Amino acid sequence: MNPWPFVVAAYAVAILLTAALLLWSFASMRRAEAAADAITRK
Repeated sequence: MNPWPFVVAAYAVAILLTAALLLWSFASMRRAEAAADAITRK
């Protein structure tokens, strides 16, 4: 049985999940910065 499709799939899943984590972290950072700016503007 050829293992390469599984290897490629594992890399694809890892890359996609890493990208999703980066986007989620960026969105969380932006929300936190907006909340901090809202506190300092009051």
